Formats: sequence, C-alpha cells, structure tokens
Amino acid sequence: MLIAIAAYLLVLILLSVLTGRRQSDNEAFFRAGRRSPWWMVAFGMIGASISGVTFVSVPGMVITQQMTYLQVCLGFILGYFVVAFVLLPVYYKLNLTTIYTYLNQRLGHRAYLSGSLFFLLSKLSGTAIKFYLFCLLLHRYVVGPLWASPLAFPITVLTLILLIWLYSRRGGIRTLVVTDVFQTACMIMALVLIVWQVTDALGLSLSEAIRAVGADGHSRVFEFADWQSPRYFWKQFLSGIFIVIVMTGLDQDMMQKNLTCRSLREAQKDMCTYGLAFVPVNLLFLSLGVLLLMLAGQQGMPLPDSGDELLPMFAVTGRLGEPVVILFTIGLLAASLSTADSALTSLTTSCCVDLFHQPQDERLRRRVHLSMALLLAAFILLIHLFNSRSLIDAVYTLVSYTYGPLLGLFAFGLLTPWQTNDRLVPYICVASPLVCLALDYACTNLFDYHFGYELLMLNGLLTFLGLSVSTTLTLQARRES
Repeated sequence: MLIAIAAYLLVLILLSVLTGRRQSDNEAFFRAGRRSPWWMVAFGMIGASISGVTFVSVPGMVITQQMTYLQVCLGFILGYFVVAFVLLPVYYKLNLTTIYTYLNQRLGHRAYLSGSLFFLLSKLSGTAIKFYLFCLLLHRYVVGPLWASPLAFPITVLTLILLIWLYSRRGGIRTLVVTDVFQTACMIMALVLIVWQVTDALGLSLSEAIRAVGADGHSRVFEFADWQSPRYFWKQFLSGIFIVIVMTGLDQDMMQKNLTCRSLREAQKDMCTYGLAFVPVNLLFLSLGVLLLMLAGQQGMPLPDSGDELLPMFAVTGRLGEPVVILFTIGLLAASLSTADSALTSLTTSCCVDLFHQPQDERLRRRVHLSMALLLAAFILLIHLFNSRSLIDAVYTLVSYTYGPLLGLFAFGLLTPWQTNDRLVPYICVASPLVCLALDYACTNLFDYHFGYELLMLNGLLTFLGLSVSTTLTLQARRES
C-alpha cells in the first residue's frame, strides 16, 4: 500500500513539473491563461467534485437511507444547467478572476468582503472535513500499525498537505486541470474494479449482480409518503438543485477551473457534461453499498455502527484480497487529493484577489499559498478532536449554514435591480445562519420536524429577505428626508 501511495504521489509531482515548466506567473496560477480544453476540465471536475467523503460514505448510506441519495443527485442535474446558463454568462461577461468580484460591482465593498469571508470559512472547514477522512483511514490502517505514536497522525496530515502544496505551488490551476484528469481516471477505475471484485466474491455475473441490486430492499430510491422525513423527494430534489448552485456556481473552488475554458460556450459544455455524470457515478457507489451488504450477509458478518465503515470494513482489512486494498487506497487518495489541491488553489486566489487586492504580486501569492496549506492542516487537526458524526451529513449541514448567505447575496444581485444598504450586509449575513440554527432547534424539539438539506434554501431566503427589508427601509428613509 505504501508503495502504491508513493508511486501515485510521484506521478502527480512529475505532472506538476511538466506543467510548471511553462510560464508560472499569477495569470497562469489563477486562470491557466484561459486556454484549458473543456473536455479535460469536465472529466477532471468529476474527481474534484466527488471527494473522499463521497468515496467512503455514499456506499454506507444504503444501510439507513437506501438509495434515496439519488433524489439529491437528480436535483444536481438541473442545478448544473442553472449554473451553466444563468451564472456562467455573468462571470464570463465581467471577465472575473474570482466570482466574488461580482458582489463588489453589484452590491458594494462590504457585500464583496462578506461573500469572500464566508467562502474562505466554508471552504477551509468543508475541505478539512473531507480530507480528514482520508488522513484518518491512512493513519488507522497504514501508519498507525507501523508507528504507534501520538505524533503519527499530525505528521501524516502535515506530510500530505505539504505534498499537495509542493505539486500545486508553481502551476496552480493550470497544473490541477491536468492532474485532475489523472486523478479522476484513477478514482473511476478503482471504483469499477472494486465493484467487479465484490461481484466476483458473491459468485454473480454482471447481469445477475444488476438484477440482485434492483431486487434488494436497500435499492429504494424515492420517498413520497412522509413529507416530514428529511428524505422526502421534493426536499431532496430541490435541495440538490440549490446545493449545486451554491457549492458549484457560488464557490470559487468549483468555478475557477470552469473559468479557465477558452469561451463561455466551451465552459457551458463542460458544466453540462460533468453535471450529467453525477447520477451514474453515484448510482455505482450506492450499488456497491448494496453488494457489500449482500456479501456481509453471505459471510455472516455484523454490520458496522457507522455507514462510513462499510466499505473500509471489506476493502482495508484484506477480506477481498490485496488488490482491493490497493484499489481502495488509490481511489480514496485520488478523490481526496483532487478535492484538497483545488481548494488550496482557490483559497489562495480568493485571498490574493479579494482580501489583499493584489492579483499581480507573485511573492504574495507564494506566501499565501503556503499559509493556506498550513491553515488547512490546522483545521484538519482541530476536526480530529471533535468529529463524531456521519461525515457527508456534517459537510452538507455546514454548507447549509455558511453557504446560505452567499446564495442570498447572489440571488439579490441577480434577481433585483436594487442597490442594498451595503453597511448592513455583514450583519444580515451573520444573522441568517443564527436564525436558521434557532429554527432548526425549535422545530426539532417542539414539532418533531427535522430539517434536511432544505436548510440551505431557508438560509438563503432569510438573507434575501433581510437585504430586501434593509433596502426598503433605506429608500423610505431617503424619501422622508
């Protein structure tokens, strides 16, 4: 396993050297010279969007949620079309390096600063949660048995983060467009081969495996009966739309690569292409979960307490043979690194452009890039102290609170002709998540209603309403004066 990890990282460093030979100024680091082929961006974005959390947690979802997660994925498709034909034209028309510059031009400096800071907080926290999973598994099954020391986990985290910094520090987004293609190919190949190995262990042919998954009780996709359930279809479907709009369309990390395409039309082709890929890829992950449950029943194995442990229970312990251990490691490594490296680059871009307003200063960019790497490592170590819940739900719950104000800000800018009171924007953006938190607590305890991913929509709506009210009051005060 260690040899496989070392070989994988060596390939990434070689690719970074090859892409870094050419000009490595800030224009290349931030925007890749706007010369990226759309098909490379589209394929690479599959791996960048499917994190290590997805790789481990989605198969285990079938234990308690069956395949209802596909309802969210169906919403993803419509969300990607909204991003492609509503948001991308705005970003390309303004020739943006960071998408939050739009808020400065449309709503004012405080709105711009609020959007940038919420992105930085959300991206640091979300990436740390996602990357923590890989670090934890690597420590538990590889590093820990070889070196039982309290320092082993921190050193593992720092080593991985510094390796990401090493291969992305020169080429930036131009390097990541290339490395994401390699990492996505490795992830999909690993997933397909693991499914094939599990099917073989069950003694099933491919057609028999498909029929067995379809007939299993854990393959239920739709929930229309209980509207109070967090898994109710319309909650999941609509949440999927808004999750994509926010996590992709309003996220500098996801949009930065799309903005490296040569033209708006190519960027739209890229967005629609990889958006359509999410349903089949996640269907494959969930089918793997059903097959693993069958295998556990066949072998008389007890199910793990957490769904996150289902795939590692078979893949890491060697029950399916050494090839699956290596495939699982490579797949998880590919999914995790492609998420962390793009996050590190986008955080650097946003800091240099949005906070320091010095997009041409290469020395500042190098310093910020290293600082963001160390800060990301610190967040991961902090999560290691407190994590105690399903990782994918933790990510999306966090997104519901921290990305909601971004949704409200962009919606207000795009859907209204008004100029809001810029002075009040930071207070509104902070108040909206706090109100959502209070409503979530009250509804759970008073009415036994449990918010799901729809909390994101509520958060954005509250921000939108707050901006509208402040605008109305400001206009009224001006008329009276």
